Amino acid sequence: MTQPRPSLTLTLLQAREATMAFFRPALNAHDLTEQQWRVIRILRQQGELESHQLADQACILKPSMSGVLKRLERDGLVARRKSPEDQRRIFISLTVRGQQAFLAMSEEMERNYQEIQRQFGADKLEQLMGLLNELKKVRP
Repeated sequence: MTQPRPSLTLTLLQAREATMAFFRPALNAHDLTEQQWRVIRILRQQGELESHQLADQACILKPSMSGVLKRLERDGLVARRKSPEDQRRIFISLTVRGQQAFLAMSEEMERNYQEIQRQFGADKLEQLMGLLNELKKVRP
């Protein structure tokens, strides 16, 4: 009987969990979920996006995104805007409070990245990011 190959998907999930261990305490301290932080970070980087674009970039299923956005809007971190041309199109942007939340967390998040880089190595981290970006382009 042949030995099964190591699981790529399981290894990726385990690596994600190892890295998220650095960031979860900060998220918990700011009462944000991982999904909420991804939305805030993407909107900070990209600016206003349509809700479906945001869901795709944040890797959040559209039904789940609805709840994430509802909570972020309730907390005053994001705003929704309907397109004047097509009322079905919804645009999401960070509010001033959302921008402030990002800024309040950015130093701590950067320290976490620096610690990962210190332990893992700058060259290896850069190489890993490059390889993962290439892997994202692989299609069935």
